[in-house]
Amino acid sequence: MDDIGLMDEAVLIDEAGFLFFWMRVIFSLSGSNLEVDMSLLSDLINLNLADTTKKVIAEYIWIGGSGMDIRSKGRTLPEPVTDPAKLPKWNYDGSSTGQASGEDSEVILYPQAIFRDPFRGGDNILVMCDTYTPAGEPLPTNARYKAEKIFSHPDVVAEEPWYGIEQEYTLLRQEVKWPIGWPLGGYPGPQGPYYCGTGADKAFGRDIVNSHYKACLHAGINISGINGEVMPGQWEFQVGPVVGISSGDQLWVARYILERVTEMAGVTLSFDPKPIEGDWNGAGAHTNYSTKSMRSDGGYDVIKKAIEKLKLRHKEHIAAYGEGNDRRLTGKHETADINNFSWGVANRGASVRVGRETEKAGKGYFEDRRPASNMDPYVVTSMIAETTILWKP
Repeated sequence: MDDIGLMDEAVLIDEAGFLFFWMRVIFSLSGSNLEVDMSLLSDLINLNLADTTKKVIAEYIWIGGSGMDIRSKGRTLPEPVTDPAKLPKWNYDGSSTGQASGEDSEVILYPQAIFRDPFRGGDNILVMCDTYTPAGEPLPTNARYKAEKIFSHPDVVAEEPWYGIEQEYTLLRQEVKWPIGWPLGGYPGPQGPYYCGTGADKAFGRDIVNSHYKACLHAGINISGINGEVMPGQWEFQVGPVVGISSGDQLWVARYILERVTEMAGVTLSFDPKPIEGDWNGAGAHTNYSTKSMRSDGGYDVIKKAIEKLKLRHKEHIAAYGEGNDRRLTGKHETADINNFSWGVANRGASVRVGRETEKAGKGYFEDRRPASNMDPYVVTSMIAETTILWKP
């Protein structure tokens, strides 16, 4: 059991409420299966805590040892909290997440950002955390700590880096890990009608997508849009513009919310950059980027200099832009070859794309199209800032 670090009175289940629960839930045994009247459980899930208590629930979220496994657990707070600095630190069993040994398993969660909880509602919150040893050292998997050091550099702060991340993902059948809407064991018609498509034979999973969209808006995430992607069963949401370290916080919590929504829908969520081999588009996390200098008059020259820096560090960026990206960056399906850096205006087959409006205005932003869908936004956003602002070739 985890040490929740709360006074006993804050965690004890009210005996009357406990009895009320078991009296209302209807059980029936059918072989080895236990069936529950879910409508009665729904009543409890939707209880408004504000009617009876000032206490709220905080769901602490963190990233596990694989770098892509999003973990969370809830704790009771005596009253609503809006400042992460006022939240207590917490701990968990790092030996069960691949982040510590069983002999010294305790990992400490440091609250970093707060979002409204779209699942519990009310004053309940989601809390994005990063991870430390009991001695206060960041874990090797704590990419946020490293990113924060870059984003807090005075030169980076002065440039106010903006990010807009296009997160692509694929929805799979839970039992067979095959895209929803596809014939079981077979393939749909070729790509073409699915991108931003409508209709039961083109758009698969729209209710999940829209539920996630609204949940993110409720949470306070600056989600700016959604669309169906080129491969059927694949979708995209965009987060941004967001400044600095907050871009990583918001994308990770948006991913967490999507995991929860697909969990409720009984669908498997995949961030694999090439979930289906063959003549099908992969999944990326195109990262749009600008600095104050790029957004100001004469910014196009600043953009071109930044792109030249990215070219010089192409291999280092590719190594940090997500696992399995070599299966996606083939030079086909709107990608550039992983071994060759290129850029162009309105060119979706380039490593970096500059928009027509940016070229025309002489200022604006550019899009790094190389990051894979499973990239770590803390790593990618901070690396782009470091290369384009701090690095001196």
